[in-house]
Amino acid sequence: MEIVALTTIVALLFFLVGLCEPLAERLRLPFSVTLAAAGMMIGVGSALFLTLDFANSLNFIALSFTEMPIRANSFLYIFLPTLLFQVTLGMEIRRILDDWVPIVLLAVVAVVLSTVIIGGSLSQLGIVPLTTGLLIGSVVSTTDPSAVAGIFRSLSAPKRLGRIIEGESLLNDAAAIAIFGLIITFVMSGPDPDASKALGEFPYLVMGGAVIGIAMAWAGLQVLIALNRFPLAQLSVSISIPYMAYILAERGIGASGVISVVVCGLVLTFAAPGRIDPKRWEKLRELWDILAHWAGALIFVLAAILIPKLMADATWIDIVYVGVVAIAAFAARALVLFVLLPLLTVLRLSPRVETPYKAAILWGGLRGAVTLALALAVTENPAIATETKRAVGILATGFTLFTLLVQGTTLRIVITKLHLDKLTPLDLALSKQVVAVALQSVRERVAGAAENYDLTKEIVRAEAKDFGERLGGAVSEAEREEGLSDRDRITLGLIALSGHEKDLIDQGFEGGLMSSKSYERARVLAERLLEATRSGGPSGGRSGYRAVYRRALSFSRGFRLAVWLDNRARISRPLASLTADRFEFLLSQRLVLKGLDGFIDTRIRRIHRRRVADLLHELVARRVEGVEQALEALKLQYPGYAEELERKFLRRTGLRLERQEIDDLRREGLIGPELHQSLTQGIEDRIARERKRPKLDLALRRAELARQVPLLSHLDEAMLKRLAKGFVTRHANAGEVIRRRAEAPRSVYFIASGAVEVTTAKQTNRLGRGEMFGQIALLAGRAYQGEVRAIAPTTLLVLDEARFMKILRAKKHVREAVLTMAKERGLSEAGLAKLTAALEAPAA
Repeated sequence: MEIVALTTIVALLFFLVGLCEPLAERLRLPFSVTLAAAGMMIGVGSALFLTLDFANSLNFIALSFTEMPIRANSFLYIFLPTLLFQVTLGMEIRRILDDWVPIVLLAVVAVVLSTVIIGGSLSQLGIVPLTTGLLIGSVVSTTDPSAVAGIFRSLSAPKRLGRIIEGESLLNDAAAIAIFGLIITFVMSGPDPDASKALGEFPYLVMGGAVIGIAMAWAGLQVLIALNRFPLAQLSVSISIPYMAYILAERGIGASGVISVVVCGLVLTFAAPGRIDPKRWEKLRELWDILAHWAGALIFVLAAILIPKLMADATWIDIVYVGVVAIAAFAARALVLFVLLPLLTVLRLSPRVETPYKAAILWGGLRGAVTLALALAVTENPAIATETKRAVGILATGFTLFTLLVQGTTLRIVITKLHLDKLTPLDLALSKQVVAVALQSVRERVAGAAENYDLTKEIVRAEAKDFGERLGGAVSEAEREEGLSDRDRITLGLIALSGHEKDLIDQGFEGGLMSSKSYERARVLAERLLEATRSGGPSGGRSGYRAVYRRALSFSRGFRLAVWLDNRARISRPLASLTADRFEFLLSQRLVLKGLDGFIDTRIRRIHRRRVADLLHELVARRVEGVEQALEALKLQYPGYAEELERKFLRRTGLRLERQEIDDLRREGLIGPELHQSLTQGIEDRIARERKRPKLDLALRRAELARQVPLLSHLDEAMLKRLAKGFVTRHANAGEVIRRRAEAPRSVYFIASGAVEVTTAKQTNRLGRGEMFGQIALLAGRAYQGEVRAIAPTTLLVLDEARFMKILRAKKHVREAVLTMAKERGLSEAGLAKLTAALEAPAA
């Protein structure tokens, strides 16, 4: 009978989960609220059913619910790893890193403040001792922002805000459970608890969990890569990874299993897309979406079933105490949102969050299954006093009920009152454009369908007239949008252009024309372009669009660090990898940008007319120019490498098309499964070989660059190699100051690629590839007279004074070239005479 009861319960729970989602949509409630309500109804209903003399043959089902052996470890070990791991797999790590400051503030600082404020309030009012208050604070500090995040996704809220909420949902549970572990260790340490001992163990809990998470991510990634040919095996192994990370951390070394799972998921999400077949990775994420949906729903229902049991001993005074917890929790969260977050905005560490959105986040901080699981863990712990168990169980459960039944049921109303459910004027105008453009495309397709179906002319004419009137009205509505300035029209055009750019990126990736890394980087760039364009103020619109794509072509801090390692420590591998990444990214950008002009002419011009279309063409042309310039600079430094990459992309495209043809033959029954598997395996092996990038040899880089400088091209091979060892490579972004006025000269600069602008009090000179600067001040023994600024991404070869003087002593043509450059740059007669003497003195 136990097996029958268990099977029946599982079936009923899944059936219930399936009904709760459409019910939540119909009632306009968060999904978690309907799940909690269903769980509480099961708990109360099962107890009542057993007291009635009705359908006694079904008593075993009600008895199974009331006596269900649900323990805190069931939630923490079975459901929690799944929920945390799935959230990390669905995150765009590079985009999350853009907003790590507000995410950490909401997820970690807010948890600490909430714990302290709630615990202090309960203690100061004499409700519970301070240790018990802090324990209650840590239990109820974990929020479930998924409800408000889901609503934000359905509104016109900025995507960046939704991303911050999603980041909070990941780190919030980890932070709260880690603090809970610290406080409960302190509470359980005996009648005379030692705070220093508990605090001393906390860093080990965090660092130990992080180490295990990194190790499991690396080991799991190696296995997943090895199983690229076996998709079902990959899915099976992926399920084991978070559970192994959790168990090894918790039971193996006594560290935080939650931290281990979060770190494991983040590392795997960051590293896997470039190493696992994209289709396999997408299927893996889809599997985890399903698992997390089931886990999240079941943990809510099962935890809610226990609510009547946890609240059985509650009294009326406990309701007052729950109110104290609610007020303290709101105060702590309001302090973070309305005081600390604006302070970070002033310091430019966080995006500006409008007050209505902060109010929605405040009211949307629901508590859920994790809070109930932690409360249950306290009530089950024999080492904790009975009074503490009762206080934690009732206050944490009561506060959870308050957030679900009061905040959860009114969240939509609050969103409406804050006018967050209304489209902005820009979004309203965009919606009208979308309708107009869509109808234009539909008209063309309908016309083609009419020809294919050979319909009568009368039917086609009548329907075409009605459709034309509707289309004309939509176009007119889009064109005469009131209050829409040219600036707004350009913004709308850029939004549409960024959306099409994402489509082109997806098509290029599916066609094998870009690697996984390039695809991910290009997608992130398209998202940033879209967000920057949509953001209001002077930093949005066209200005924001320009700033983002210029920043994308610049040299990052990581790239500069790799250059430093290459120059100083002769560690070339990081620079080689980042340079190869830059090659692939630029090639993919060139591919994508070629498709934007056609979209402007066929779609955007129809709505915004010629003026806006011409401006968008100009912006795209500037982007193309920047990409070509950066790509040309790389080609000059690494001849032949770009060509080899393009050849590999083309070969991969051919192999993917060949694979599709083989699959089509198999579906059509022209070849059997054995031959299909044999042919497919051969193609997959060749694709794997072509996916490997050609080796980028940096050892010959400096010598090759030196040969491209006309002044040094006449040097013999031996001297060129000696010089190459002394060169220091420097990369400068457009607008970066390379050398400031009045600095003491110590080096000479050769421009390997790019261009610089030399500004003095009298004139401004522009220097390009093959030219040099700094030599006149160095030889004359005076400070620099002008400022040098890069006007494009520029690569420089920097040579110190001693090596430069050796060249002058050895090579007459170099001395003559230096004098010629000095004359061309307007050096006075006295200055030329002094420089000539300086040049001739070493050679004497």
